Amino acid sequence: MIRPIVKDVLFLGQKSEPATKQDLPVGQDLMDTLRANQDRCVGMAANMIGVRKKVIIVNMGIMNVVMYNPVIVKKDTPFETEEGCLSLTGVRRTTRYQNIEVEYLDGSWKKQRRKYSGWTAQIIQHECDHLEGIII
Repeated sequence: MIRPIVKDVLFLGQKSEPATKQDLPVGQDLMDTLRANQDRCVGMAANMIGVRKKVIIVNMGIMNVVMYNPVIVKKDTPFETEEGCLSLTGVRRTTRYQNIEVEYLDGSWKKQRRKYSGWTAQIIQHECDHLEGIII
């Protein structure tokens, strides 16, 4: 289901709760909502659609990947950048890392550990910040 985008910074500033198997439908809602906004958005966190659970979706070029309870376990090569957000107006400066390694549960609830770099790594970092109530 396509959900409205939350713009309330008080809600977005709250930490998300761990996702459970009962939250699998949130991944589909993120998929639908990202598709509906693909002309202006490359990733989303569940709190952006009103759900305070640790679920994100990231556009990886040819496909969108949903991650449940993602944790960045390694990062290296910091750089300064500017980012926008569908939930916020304007852009903000932030520090990101060129290379990251992420552990998460996939849609089959299987643990994954993957390395990402560049633009995909930046998107994942932005969405993981959302889960911690960090507004960038």
